[in-house]
Amino acid sequence: MASLVYTRSKRDLMKGDMDFDAAGADIRVILVMTNTTCDTEEDTTTLTGFTTIDEFDGANYSTGAGLDIGTQVVNEDTANDRAEFDSGDVTFSAVGAGTRLITGMVIFRFVTNFNSSIPIAYVDFSSTPGNFAANGGDIVVTWNAQGIVQAT
Repeated sequence: MASLVYTRSKRDLMKGDMDFDAAGADIRVILVMTNTTCDTEEDTTTLTGFTTIDEFDGANYSTGAGLDIGTQVVNEDTANDRAEFDSGDVTFSAVGAGTRLITGMVIFRFVTNFNSSIPIAYVDFSSTPGNFAANGGDIVVTWNAQGIVQAT
């Protein structure tokens, strides 16, 4: 589940400018390494607004594009009084070692180009599963059963 939701995304949700499960919604994810500032700059409005993205740079990983998360869904969880944004799990295939450990990922809404895209949420890996190095295998992101982002 997301460790933080960026302020611009909260605003866009409140204004009705972001619809997670609308046809054509282009939601993507990138992996970031330990020098990133994406985990602390919550008020950034576009990807270029981060001081340092520190996007992962290992073999077979395409920088500056992000991986499409596929079909998105929004569910209403009345038992817990919240809405949940979710999608299918994503796989970064056969990813080689980068220059630093992977510490998290940024979920973003792709808008025209990578630099203009709007950050939605940051998922921190530093405590669970912990920062890790790619080793040539697949990196499978298994989203929390209760969604990627929750609105309460």
